[in-house]
Amino acid sequence: MQPTTVTSEAPAVPTFPFLDLRAQYRTIKAEVDQAIQRVMESQQFILGPEVEGFEREVAAYTGTQYAIGCASGSDALLLALMALAVGPGDEVVTTPFTFVATIGAIARLGARPVFVDIDPVSFNLDPKRLDRAITPRTKAIIPVHLFGLSADMDPIMDVANLRRVKVVEDAAQAIGATYAGRAVGSIGLCGCFSFFPSKNLGGAGDGGMLICQDPHFADRVRVLHSHGGRTKYEYEVVGVNSRLDALQAAILRVKLRHLNSWTEGRQRVAARYAERLGPLSEKGEIILPLSSPACRHIYNQYVVRVRERDRLQRHLRECGVPTDVYYPVPLHLQEGFRYLGYKDGDFPESEAASRDVLAVPVFPEISQQQQNLVTDSITGFYR
Repeated sequence: MQPTTVTSEAPAVPTFPFLDLRAQYRTIKAEVDQAIQRVMESQQFILGPEVEGFEREVAAYTGTQYAIGCASGSDALLLALMALAVGPGDEVVTTPFTFVATIGAIARLGARPVFVDIDPVSFNLDPKRLDRAITPRTKAIIPVHLFGLSADMDPIMDVANLRRVKVVEDAAQAIGATYAGRAVGSIGLCGCFSFFPSKNLGGAGDGGMLICQDPHFADRVRVLHSHGGRTKYEYEVVGVNSRLDALQAAILRVKLRHLNSWTEGRQRVAARYAERLGPLSEKGEIILPLSSPACRHIYNQYVVRVRERDRLQRHLRECGVPTDVYYPVPLHLQEGFRYLGYKDGDFPESEAASRDVLAVPVFPEISQQQQNLVTDSITGFYR
C-alpha cells in the first residue's frame, strides 16, 4: 500500500506529497539518529534487547500480554494462520475489499479465502452477512480494520464464538484505534500490525507484529517465526524466517512515543475536512468517513465516497492535489484469484466502493493551506 504522489504536468499550484515522511522525520531526527547509532554500536541486529523492548512497549500500548515482532504485517497474518494449523481443505472468511496481503496469507497455506461483503459506510466486513459464510471447513475469520476504523467486533465475535471459529484481526492500518474502549488487535485471538513506512506507526522499511493474550498461542508463533525452533539447530516444526530486526525496532520505539500525538494530528485534519466538506455531504455529493463515538478512528487514510470519482481525481490533479484509490479492483475480481470462481456482481458493495472511493492527504504535518487546497478543489468541482 505504498502511497503515491499524483502530479500534473502543469498544475495550477505547486503540489505537495500525499504523505510527507520527511516532515515527520525532521521532528524526531535527533531521537531516531541516536537510536540507530545505539544499534550500530551494539552490532546486534537480529532479535536482542531492542526487539524485546519494543515488544514489551507494544504489548503495554495495546493492553495485551504478548507481542511478537516479525518481518512484515503480511507475515504476521501468515504466522497467525500457521499457528492455527490452517492448510489445504480449510476455509478462512474475510472481506474482498482490502489489501491483497489479507488473502495472500490464506492462499499461501493452500486454504480457500471465503468472502463476505462490506458495510457500505464503514467499508469493513458486514457482520450481518457473516454467519451464512461459515461452514464446517471454516478455520478462522479475518476482519480488517480498514483505513484506521475498527470493524464492528461485538457481533463478529458473537458469531465466531457461537460457531467456534477463531478470529484473527487484520489491524495493519489501525494501531491505536479502539472499539468500545478496547485496542484493535486485542479483541480476537490475535491481532496483526504492519509497520510499513506509510502506516501511522511506520518503520524505515518493512516490519510487523502479532499481539495476543494466549500464552500457548504466543509461544507457537514465536517458535514458527524463527525457523521452527527455540534453540540453535534444534527445530520442533517447519517454520519461517520472519523476525523484526533491531534497527527497525529501535526506530519504531522512538516513533511509538509520538504515536498518540500524531493520531491526534490526523484527527484534527479529519475534523477540518469534515467541517469544510459538510455542505457537500449534506447535498449528497460526497460521503465522509464514518465517525462513531464507540470507536477511535486513527485515519491511516481519509477516504471519501464521491460521484464521478475518476473525473474528480483528474480535476484534483489539475489543481495540484495528490490523491490515491484504495482499492480500484476488489480481490474477488483480481486475475490472481480467478481460480476461486467469483464473478462480477457477487459482492456488490465492495464493487461499488471500488468505483466510488478516493483518498486525500491526511498526515499530522499537512499545513492548513494544503488542507484548504484539498477542500476548496473538491468544492470547486461540484460547483
